[in-house]
Amino acid sequence: MDTHKKSFNLTQKQCLGIVMNMVSKDVIMVIDKPNFIVRLHSTFLEVDLKEGARKELEDVLEANPSIRGNLGFFFQNIIPLDVSLRDVKTVKQGEKGQVKIAIPHRKDIIIPLEPDEAKELVSKLNELIPLEQQKKAERLLATQEAEKEVSRQRARVRRH
Repeated sequence: MDTHKKSFNLTQKQCLGIVMNMVSKDVIMVIDKPNFIVRLHSTFLEVDLKEGARKELEDVLEANPSIRGNLGFFFQNIIPLDVSLRDVKTVKQGEKGQVKIAIPHRKDIIIPLEPDEAKELVSKLNELIPLEQQKKAERLLATQEAEKEVSRQRARVRRH
């Protein structure tokens, strides 16, 4: 019985490892640079700073979705925010290896990488973005169809 209890008595570090492993299953690609880390997930791109005041500000914004929603536009010049792939307009590789991500109504994101890293990231993004944009279009169409059906039902109720 005592051994059974020990098997479920995980340390905080072990719990964090389990959670990180669960989250990392969604990660498709990781590029670790000295000042930042890029993680490509199936539905979004995450660019995280590693240290300093900008890192602390980024942590506050990511922990508080309401602040991020209201002030994210102003902070995008200071720190990178996670980007939903469905919102990306274009992804291009620059001559020196930087990746330029264009997002409507936001400042373009430029990620300085080595040319081979940039090529791989651009390739993966260009593979995933159309899939996410298709899902977005399908959700929009489903929402519109549902709204039409609700309108039809309301019209029938009014007639009776």
